[in-house]
Amino acid sequence: MHSSLLLEDTGKGVLAFVALSYLFMLVTGVVLWWPTRWPPSLRITLNRGLLRGLFDLHRTGGAVLGLLIAVSVATGAYMAWRPLGNVISTTVGQQPVKPPVVPKGVPSGPRLSLDELVARAQQVFPGQPIGYVQVPAKPTRPMRVRFRLSDDPHPNGISSVWLHPLTGEVLAVRRWQDLDAGNGAVAVIYPLHTGVLGGVVNQVITALLGLALGGLGLSGIWLWWRRRATAARNNDNALSSRPTS
Repeated sequence: MHSSLLLEDTGKGVLAFVALSYLFMLVTGVVLWWPTRWPPSLRITLNRGLLRGLFDLHRTGGAVLGLLIAVSVATGAYMAWRPLGNVISTTVGQQPVKPPVVPKGVPSGPRLSLDELVARAQQVFPGQPIGYVQVPAKPTRPMRVRFRLSDDPHPNGISSVWLHPLTGEVLAVRRWQDLDAGNGAVAVIYPLHTGVLGGVVNQVITALLGLALGGLGLSGIWLWWRRRATAARNNDNALSSRPTS
């Protein structure tokens, strides 16, 4: 749900668009907040009504926390839509690494079980813990077993063994150092996004930033609605106060 909205590649594209839109909203919010005089006033008034307090919290909180929240939003967009990584790799002159292609034709020999397929992958990295076993939805796509090697910065491991999903033939072996810049960056971007990079302190900060992000969205909608309702009420009052002929 979080990574693809249960819609596979389509959902990832939607999430990336939403994340980039939120990033745009954060930037425009800072532009609207940007003061003409420095140092800026970060005062939050809470004794002049709910609307004024909420406005100050939205405005000042967004300005103070905007950069940190932008890191979470940008890293989420990066992971959600892989073409962003391909753009980076192309920019630095590298060819994006793609999954291997499953050979066409009917495979010979018996179809291996999942345990046997995983055992084939473990022969490549013996004794190394497995982070993920990604089983393809179609037999025309390779199976991927991700390993958490000792030097892999990704908490779930991104060094991979690609297998034929039926015969267990090893199609490709790629350590995280062998990936292109765009795909290899996920090894650092993922733990930065989840807060794992930096330990418990960063995880707590990331959780609080997630709550702040939701709070900014809800308070922004509320302020927009109240302003809209106030404008409509003022317009009605102006019309009712006009003399009739």
